Amino acid sequence: MRPLRYSINITLDGCCDHREGTPDEETHRHAEETIARADALILGRVTYELMESAWRPPGMLEGMPDWMLPFGRTIDAAKKYVVSSTIGTVDWNAELLRGDLREAVLDLKRQPGDGLYVGGVQLPLALADLGLIDEYEFVVHPRLAGHGPTLFAGLSQVVDLKLIGRHEFASGAMALRYEPRTPGPTD
Repeated sequence: MRPLRYSINITLDGCCDHREGTPDEETHRHAEETIARADALILGRVTYELMESAWRPPGMLEGMPDWMLPFGRTIDAAKKYVVSSTIGTVDWNAELLRGDLREAVLDLKRQPGDGLYVGGVQLPLALADLGLIDEYEFVVHPRLAGHGPTLFAGLSQVVDLKLIGRHEFASGAMALRYEPRTPGPTD
């Protein structure tokens, strides 16, 4: 079964507002590599629309620094599954993922490939509650935001994690990778 990986940027005080990170060339390259190793992305409506408005050509990549372009090209080309009950149609190399969330994601995980990637805040909360995330990565930026949103507010049960990797960036940001101590469903 291919793994479902989750990665998000957060501040030291736990804020996951995308405007509060301190992106630079090195962290963008890391994000591009993370997305590139996934067969497809699973996104909620909010994250899908946010990413589409920022990274979909034409025009979205114009005026950005050259070091942002590889990330933009990678996310533009990625296969995307969008979980939403409010969007009628999607494009941008995307299709809607409807029905029971657990079964729909398990069906994707059963397909051959290297792995899936999920981003955002609300959808990963639901997937964590279902025990479907196989790897968590938190890119912690050396900044205090003093506000939210924060991750996993409302999680129904504790998820114990085991550190499996870390990478320190020149900026002082650190990518911490974890996997659940108790594996999720395999059926």
